[in-house]
Amino acid sequence: MVGLDIEHAAELIRRAHSGVALTGAGISTPSGIPDFRSSGSGLWERFDPMDVASMSAFRYQPERFFDWVRPLAENIMRAEPNPAHLALAELERAGYLTGVVTQNIDDLHRKAGSQNVLEIHGHLRESTCVECFRRYPSGRLLRRFTETGEIPRCPTCGGVLKPDVVLFGEQLPFQVVQEAKALITESDLVLVVGSSLEVTPAAVFPVQALNAGGRLVIVNRDPTYLDPRADVIFRQDAAVVMPRLAEEVLRAPN
Repeated sequence: MVGLDIEHAAELIRRAHSGVALTGAGISTPSGIPDFRSSGSGLWERFDPMDVASMSAFRYQPERFFDWVRPLAENIMRAEPNPAHLALAELERAGYLTGVVTQNIDDLHRKAGSQNVLEIHGHLRESTCVECFRRYPSGRLLRRFTETGEIPRCPTCGGVLKPDVVLFGEQLPFQVVQEAKALITESDLVLVVGSSLEVTPAAVFPVQALNAGGRLVIVNRDPTYLDPRADVIFRQDAAVVMPRLAEEVLRAPN
Protein backbone atom coordinates (compact mmCIF):
# COMPACT_ATOMS: atom_id res chain seq x y z
CA MET A 1 0.00 0.00 0.00
CA VAL A 2 1.38 3.38 -1.00
CA GLY A 3 1.23 6.01 1.71
CA LEU A 4 0.56 8.75 -0.82
CA ASP A 5 -2.56 6.89 -1.98
CA ILE A 6 -3.86 6.81 1.60
CA GLU A 7 -3.18 10.52 1.98
CA HIS A 8 -4.83 11.34 -1.34
CA ALA A 9 -7.94 9.25 -0.61
CA ALA A 10 -8.20 10.70 2.89
CA GLU A 11 -8.02 14.23 1.53
CA LEU A 12 -10.80 13.47 -0.97
CA ILE A 13 -12.99 12.16 1.85
CA ARG A 14 -12.26 15.16 4.06
CA ARG A 15 -13.14 17.60 1.28
CA ALA A 16 -16.39 15.85 0.31
CA HIS A 17 -19.69 17.37 1.43
CA SER A 18 -21.69 14.14 1.06
CA GLY A 19 -19.60 10.98 0.90
CA VAL A 20 -21.31 7.61 0.55
CA ALA A 21 -19.94 4.07 0.87
CA LEU A 22 -21.08 1.31 -1.49
CA THR A 23 -20.14 -2.12 -0.17
CA GLY A 24 -20.21 -5.68 -1.45
CA ALA A 25 -19.25 -9.17 -0.35
CA GLY A 26 -15.53 -8.38 -0.22
CA ILE A 27 -15.93 -6.27 2.92
CA SER A 28 -17.33 -9.26 4.81
CA THR A 29 -15.01 -12.06 3.70
CA PRO A 30 -12.50 -11.11 6.47
CA SER A 31 -15.36 -11.79 8.90
CA GLY A 32 -15.59 -15.36 7.62
CA ILE A 33 -18.52 -14.94 5.23
CA PRO A 34 -17.76 -16.37 1.76
CA ASP A 35 -18.56 -14.34 -1.31
CA PHE A 36 -20.44 -15.67 -4.31
CA ARG A 37 -18.07 -15.39 -7.26
CA SER A 38 -14.43 -15.76 -6.16
CA SER A 39 -12.53 -18.54 -7.87
CA GLY A 40 -12.12 -21.55 -5.59
CA SER A 41 -14.32 -20.27 -2.76
CA GLY A 42 -17.34 -18.54 -4.32
CA LEU A 43 -20.71 -20.03 -3.44
CA TRP A 44 -21.81 -20.14 -7.08
CA GLU A 45 -18.88 -22.38 -8.01
CA ARG A 46 -20.60 -25.29 -6.25
CA PHE A 47 -24.25 -24.42 -6.79
CA ASP A 48 -26.45 -23.21 -9.61
CA PRO A 49 -28.15 -20.14 -8.14
CA MET A 50 -31.32 -20.81 -10.13
CA ASP A 51 -31.61 -24.24 -8.52
CA VAL A 52 -31.17 -23.14 -4.91
CA ALA A 53 -31.64 -19.38 -4.62
CA SER A 54 -34.38 -18.40 -7.06
CA MET A 55 -37.93 -17.49 -6.11
CA SER A 56 -39.37 -20.26 -8.28
CA ALA A 57 -37.11 -22.86 -6.66
CA PHE A 58 -38.08 -21.58 -3.21
CA ARG A 59 -41.80 -21.88 -3.93
CA TYR A 60 -41.66 -25.41 -5.29
CA GLN A 61 -38.67 -26.88 -3.43
CA PRO A 62 -37.96 -24.73 -0.37
CA GLU A 63 -35.92 -27.53 1.19
CA ARG A 64 -33.24 -27.04 -1.49
CA PHE A 65 -32.91 -23.38 -0.57
CA PHE A 66 -32.72 -24.13 3.15
CA ASP A 67 -30.17 -26.93 2.64
CA TRP A 68 -28.02 -24.48 0.70
CA VAL A 69 -28.45 -21.49 2.99
CA ARG A 70 -27.93 -23.33 6.29
CA PRO A 71 -24.08 -23.13 6.39
CA LEU A 72 -24.22 -19.53 5.14
CA ALA A 73 -26.73 -18.62 7.85
CA GLU A 74 -24.49 -20.26 10.45
CA ASN A 75 -21.53 -18.19 9.23
CA ILE A 76 -23.56 -14.99 9.31
CA MET A 77 -24.87 -15.65 12.82
CA ARG A 78 -21.31 -16.24 14.09
CA ALA A 79 -19.73 -13.35 12.21
CA GLU A 80 -18.60 -10.14 13.85
CA PRO A 81 -17.83 -6.82 12.18
CA ASN A 82 -14.23 -6.56 11.04
CA PRO A 83 -12.04 -3.42 11.01
CA ALA A 84 -13.44 -2.33 7.62
CA HIS A 85 -17.03 -2.24 8.94
CA LEU A 86 -15.88 -0.42 12.07
CA ALA A 87 -13.93 2.13 10.02
CA LEU A 88 -16.99 3.01 7.92
CA ALA A 89 -19.08 3.43 11.07
CA GLU A 90 -16.40 5.69 12.51
CA LEU A 91 -16.34 7.84 9.36
CA GLU A 92 -20.13 8.17 9.48
CA ARG A 93 -20.08 9.20 13.16
CA ALA A 94 -17.45 11.82 12.35
CA GLY A 95 -19.66 13.27 9.60
CA TYR A 96 -17.57 12.18 6.61
CA LEU A 97 -20.13 9.70 5.28
CA THR A 98 -23.86 10.25 4.95
CA GLY A 99 -24.59 6.54 4.77
CA VAL A 100 -23.76 3.05 3.53
CA VAL A 101 -25.43 1.33 0.59
CA THR A 102 -24.73 -2.40 0.79
CA GLN A 103 -25.36 -5.46 -1.34
CA ASN A 104 -24.77 -7.65 1.71
CA ILE A 105 -27.40 -9.38 3.85
CA ASP A 106 -25.20 -10.05 6.88
CA ASP A 107 -26.18 -7.06 9.08
CA LEU A 108 -22.53 -6.39 9.93
CA HIS A 109 -22.71 -2.68 9.11
CA ARG A 110 -25.46 -2.20 11.69
CA LYS A 111 -23.59 -4.32 14.23
CA ALA A 112 -20.53 -2.14 13.66
CA GLY A 113 -22.51 0.98 14.49
CA SER A 114 -23.40 2.43 11.07
CA GLN A 115 -26.73 4.25 11.33
CA ASN A 116 -27.89 5.00 7.79
CA VAL A 117 -27.62 1.58 6.13
CA LEU A 118 -29.56 0.81 2.94
CA GLU A 119 -29.65 -2.96 2.26
CA ILE A 120 -30.70 -3.28 -1.36
CA HIS A 121 -30.61 -7.09 -1.35
CA GLY A 122 -32.56 -7.43 1.88
CA HIS A 123 -31.55 -8.91 5.23
CA LEU A 124 -32.08 -11.84 7.59
CA ARG A 125 -33.59 -9.91 10.49
CA GLU A 126 -37.16 -10.76 9.48
CA SER A 127 -38.98 -13.49 7.56
CA THR A 128 -42.27 -13.43 5.66
CA CYS A 129 -44.79 -16.25 5.28
CA VAL A 130 -45.27 -17.12 1.60
CA GLU A 131 -48.91 -18.04 2.29
CA CYS A 132 -50.40 -15.40 4.61
CA PHE A 133 -47.61 -12.80 4.29
CA ARG A 134 -47.26 -12.24 8.03
CA ARG A 135 -43.79 -11.12 9.07
CA TYR A 136 -41.80 -12.37 12.05
CA PRO A 137 -38.43 -11.58 13.61
CA SER A 138 -35.93 -14.16 12.34
CA GLY A 139 -33.55 -14.44 15.29
CA ARG A 140 -35.10 -17.33 17.20
CA LEU A 141 -36.33 -18.99 14.01
CA LEU A 142 -32.89 -18.89 12.40
CA ARG A 143 -31.17 -20.21 15.51
CA ARG A 144 -33.56 -23.15 15.64
CA PHE A 145 -33.12 -23.77 11.91
CA THR A 146 -29.31 -23.75 12.06
CA GLU A 147 -29.37 -26.10 15.05
CA THR A 148 -31.95 -28.61 13.75
CA GLY A 149 -32.28 -28.05 10.00
CA GLU A 150 -36.04 -27.75 10.45
CA ILE A 151 -37.61 -25.47 7.82
CA PRO A 152 -39.09 -22.37 9.53
CA ARG A 153 -42.88 -22.25 9.32
CA CYS A 154 -45.47 -19.62 10.08
CA PRO A 155 -46.91 -19.99 13.61
CA THR A 156 -50.27 -18.77 12.28
CA CYS A 157 -50.92 -20.74 9.09
CA GLY A 158 -48.04 -23.19 8.80
CA GLY A 159 -46.71 -21.74 5.56
CA VAL A 160 -42.99 -21.65 4.83
CA LEU A 161 -41.22 -18.57 6.16
CA LYS A 162 -38.92 -16.92 3.63
CA PRO A 163 -36.09 -14.75 4.99
CA ASP A 164 -36.40 -11.17 3.75
CA VAL A 165 -33.48 -11.53 1.36
CA VAL A 166 -33.84 -10.99 -2.38
CA LEU A 167 -33.74 -14.19 -4.43
CA PHE A 168 -33.17 -14.50 -8.16
CA GLY A 169 -36.37 -13.66 -10.00
CA GLU A 170 -37.59 -11.49 -7.15
CA GLN A 171 -37.86 -7.71 -7.26
CA LEU A 172 -35.54 -5.61 -5.14
CA PRO A 173 -37.17 -3.58 -2.35
CA PHE A 174 -38.35 -0.56 -4.35
CA GLN A 175 -38.22 2.11 -1.65
CA VAL A 176 -34.79 1.07 -0.39
CA VAL A 177 -33.36 1.00 -3.91
CA GLN A 178 -34.76 4.45 -4.68
CA GLU A 179 -33.27 5.86 -1.47
CA ALA A 180 -29.92 4.20 -2.20
CA LYS A 181 -29.84 5.49 -5.77
CA ALA A 182 -30.67 9.02 -4.62
CA LEU A 183 -28.10 8.94 -1.83
CA ILE A 184 -25.29 7.96 -4.20
CA THR A 185 -26.43 10.08 -7.14
CA GLU A 186 -26.47 13.19 -4.96
CA SER A 187 -23.10 12.48 -3.35
CA ASP A 188 -19.84 14.11 -4.35
CA LEU A 189 -17.69 11.15 -3.28
CA VAL A 190 -18.37 7.42 -3.59
CA LEU A 191 -16.23 4.99 -1.60
CA VAL A 192 -16.60 1.50 -3.09
CA VAL A 193 -15.49 -1.18 -0.62
CA GLY A 194 -15.45 -4.88 -1.44
CA SER A 195 -17.55 -4.76 -4.59
CA SER A 196 -16.43 -5.66 -8.10
CA LEU A 197 -19.40 -3.68 -9.43
CA GLU A 198 -20.76 -6.59 -11.45
CA VAL A 199 -24.33 -6.73 -10.14
CA THR A 200 -26.89 -4.17 -11.20
CA PRO A 201 -28.44 -1.87 -10.22
CA ALA A 202 -25.80 -1.11 -7.56
CA ALA A 203 -23.02 -1.33 -10.14
CA VAL A 204 -24.34 1.70 -12.03
CA PHE A 205 -25.29 3.87 -9.06
CA PRO A 206 -21.93 5.71 -8.94
CA VAL A 207 -22.03 6.73 -12.61
CA GLN A 208 -24.38 9.68 -12.20
CA ALA A 209 -22.35 10.98 -9.27
CA LEU A 210 -19.20 10.75 -11.39
CA ASN A 211 -20.88 12.43 -14.33
CA ALA A 212 -21.78 15.33 -12.03
CA GLY A 213 -18.15 15.75 -10.97
CA GLY A 214 -18.07 13.41 -7.98
CA ARG A 215 -14.90 11.60 -6.90
CA LEU A 216 -14.40 7.84 -6.63
CA VAL A 217 -12.23 5.74 -4.30
CA ILE A 218 -12.23 1.96 -4.81
CA VAL A 219 -11.06 -0.61 -2.25
CA ASN A 220 -11.40 -4.01 -3.92
CA ARG A 221 -9.09 -6.92 -4.69
CA ASP A 222 -10.37 -7.35 -8.25
CA PRO A 223 -10.68 -4.84 -11.11
CA THR A 224 -13.97 -3.06 -11.75
CA TYR A 225 -15.36 -1.44 -14.87
CA LEU A 226 -15.11 1.95 -13.14
CA ASP A 227 -11.38 1.67 -12.43
CA PRO A 228 -10.53 4.10 -15.29
CA ARG A 229 -12.67 6.76 -13.60
CA ALA A 230 -11.42 6.21 -10.06
CA ASP A 231 -9.26 8.80 -8.31
CA VAL A 232 -7.61 6.19 -6.07
CA ILE A 233 -7.67 2.38 -6.20
CA PHE A 234 -6.55 -0.01 -3.46
CA ARG A 235 -6.17 -3.69 -4.37
CA GLN A 236 -5.61 -4.83 -0.77
CA ASP A 237 -7.92 -6.42 1.79
CA ALA A 238 -10.59 -3.96 2.91
CA ALA A 239 -9.98 -4.91 6.56
CA VAL A 240 -6.38 -3.68 6.14
CA VAL A 241 -7.01 -0.58 4.04
CA MET A 242 -10.07 0.91 5.70
CA PRO A 243 -8.73 1.32 9.27
CA ARG A 244 -5.65 3.09 7.91
CA LEU A 245 -7.75 5.27 5.66
CA ALA A 246 -10.14 6.21 8.48
CA GLU A 247 -7.21 6.99 10.77
CA GLU A 248 -5.72 9.29 8.14
CA VAL A 249 -9.06 11.03 7.54
CA LEU A 250 -9.57 11.62 11.26
CA ARG A 251 -6.11 13.13 11.78
CA ALA A 252 -7.56 16.49 10.74
CA PRO A 253 -10.63 18.06 12.33
CA ASN A 254 -13.87 17.94 10.34
